[in-house]
Amino acid sequence: MSNLQDTQTYAPGQHPDMPPPLATRGIIGWMRKNLFSSIGNTILTLVAIAILWRIVPPILDYFVFDAVINASNREECVAKGTGACWAVISERFQVSLYAFYPEAERWRLKLTFLLLFVALGPVLFDRFPLRKQMIWFSLAYPFIAIWLVVGGFLGLPLVETKMFGGVMLTLIIGITGITFSLPLGILLALGRISNLPAMQIVSVAFIEFIRGVPLITLLFVASTMLNYFLPPGTEFDLLLRVLIMVTLFASAYIAEVVRGGLQAIPKGQYEAADAMGLKYWQAMRLIILPQALKISIPGIVNTFIGLYKDTTLVLIIGLFDVLGIMRSALADPKWNGLSTEVYIYTALFFFVSCFAMSRYSLYLEKKLHTGHKR
Repeated sequence: MSNLQDTQTYAPGQHPDMPPPLATRGIIGWMRKNLFSSIGNTILTLVAIAILWRIVPPILDYFVFDAVINASNREECVAKGTGACWAVISERFQVSLYAFYPEAERWRLKLTFLLLFVALGPVLFDRFPLRKQMIWFSLAYPFIAIWLVVGGFLGLPLVETKMFGGVMLTLIIGITGITFSLPLGILLALGRISNLPAMQIVSVAFIEFIRGVPLITLLFVASTMLNYFLPPGTEFDLLLRVLIMVTLFASAYIAEVVRGGLQAIPKGQYEAADAMGLKYWQAMRLIILPQALKISIPGIVNTFIGLYKDTTLVLIIGLFDVLGIMRSALADPKWNGLSTEVYIYTALFFFVSCFAMSRYSLYLEKKLHTGHKR
């Protein structure tokens, strides 16, 4: 009755828009649309709920409610509770982060990690405060990071790279490979499609050779074979050799991803650049590469995520990344038999890192979206 009275107070065509029915909006509307839109979907939803009802509570009981956080060994964990023994993670947490890095110098790693976000901010986000000025800090950050982490000059004591390990080693290898493989991969992609025969042959040979060899083989070459080709008495840091090999390996894959983006650019874009009188590098920098890189974002991020996870392969040449450090805990008689907790902790670390890269990729795709998305 009240609705009828309301409609009679407005002139024809002047009634304000009414909100949609309650059953079609909010959480109820979402459930009707996505979970109970048909008989088949309703059955599948009920089956999924029944399965989750059976498996989720026991998992939460084991890993959360009945878990033991504080204990000195596995036997004490078993005595305190029937759930997971996270005490092994509590005891090994500092080691998993810093490995053998001197405890008195760990402030340098913490400062380097904080400065990493300051350096990435101007590169990743357009609205970062003082972006134009801070970009110079981003360019200088690799040298600042080397000085802080390794030291040996300007007042900081030297920390040998054989003491690196854990999360810090994973981040060093992953970030270095990602940072330097992208520009090198772009140059290789341009070289592969170049009209200069020498440049094309060198690029193709490099890309095909690197892609035809497993990363584990390159790491073996870096750790053992490379010394045979160096002058006697030459000392070449193992971590530096690994960083070079990882960068070269990732750059070959990035080159092919970027080449796919370059081939997707219509010929008219090249002709438009020529019509504007742009030279080769001007056309590439202003017209071609921005479009090619935008198209290649999913493939580039996919390569980066793969590279980041492949850093665990350094374990086979004697470097202890986060996985190697945590696996060493299993060799301790105090924590023997707790592989589930150790591997879950390591998996969560990689998931958080890779998921962050994936989400930034989506953010970048949305930001660069120009209306051509299908």
